[in-house]
Amino acid sequence: MNPIIALLKENNISDEQISSIFQTLTQNPLAAMATISQLGLPQDKLQMLMAQVMQNPVLIKEAVEELGLDFSKVEAAKEQLQK
Repeated sequence: MNPIIALLKENNISDEQISSIFQTLTQNPLAAMATISQLGLPQDKLQMLMAQVMQNPVLIKEAVEELGLDFSKVEAAKEQLQK
């Protein structure tokens, strides 16, 4: 299992919320970060999760694929951020 998804599940985040987070992440990464920060995760877990999300885009791709979402939207969002 993807470490980002595993961390969320360990902290009792529902599958529905996880899918929603990654759906938001594919459309608007900054909004997803705000959503993640509002989940009520312990500070150390939140920092670890944010670091993984920001520093390892491969994990995001793997999580999106694991959840059956469209990774091309992630690529489009990433291009928008670079403009």
